Amino acid sequence: MHGPSVSRVVAELLALGVRQGGVLLVHTSFRAVRPIEGGPLGLIRALRAALGDDGTLVMPTMTDGQSVFDPRSTPTSGMGITAETFWRQPGVLRSGHPGGSFAAAGRFAERICAPQPLSPPHGPDSPPGRVHELGGQVLLLGVTHAENTTLHVAEAIARVPYSVAHPCVIGVDGVARTAMIHETDHCCRRFGLVDGWLRGRGLQQEGRVGSAHARLCASRDLVAVAVEHLAKSPLVFLCPPDEGCDECDAARASVPADAARGEHA
Repeated sequence: MHGPSVSRVVAELLALGVRQGGVLLVHTSFRAVRPIEGGPLGLIRALRAALGDDGTLVMPTMTDGQSVFDPRSTPTSGMGITAETFWRQPGVLRSGHPGGSFAAAGRFAERICAPQPLSPPHGPDSPPGRVHELGGQVLLLGVTHAENTTLHVAEAIARVPYSVAHPCVIGVDGVARTAMIHETDHCCRRFGLVDGWLRGRGLQQEGRVGSAHARLCASRDLVAVAVEHLAKSPLVFLCPPDEGCDECDAARASVPADAARGEHA
């Protein structure tokens, strides 16, 4: 089964609201999108065609951090076949963060993939942070906001009080060593709250792309709405303590006592 043509998928992306000449950060599950003519490469061709020659396509290419990262050879971990295929294409750049890398192709690829601090991996000075700065869009294809890295940008801007350190192997002068990298980590299930926040203000377009449910929003709208809610309730994205979520419990345990008191005041 070949599925819809590349040109049909281009039409679906444009009807959803993908901007020609824009910057587009895509999180996708090809399993949800398929079948499409040409498979994952066909989807990549459709995304690039929808953006046009002046556009910039961005995808996460994060790794497990268990070995020294080489942007030219280290495979992604849990990012899906589309992202894994994308970064390996000619002319696609990949950023150098040892755990939180992204790949980009197009007009702003060099700016998006420029060096960044180790921590936080997804702050304002990171590939998703630069998509936000450039006024880009975020497209979720067959995945939910739980996979939306840009919400970590919002957490960094809002200065949420939780931060969890994870070990990551980095190369220093040709020698591998382990560094602890602090990030706003948790299970991310409650990122799903953003659906209601955006829909309530008409800031999220939804439709079908291939066989997948697609969500599209402006990165700046997404971050602004999330920061607004985090200002009122800094722990809103953490599962409640009685749900027994180990990841969110670890994040909550990192909160300084004075910040925790303020949250429950």
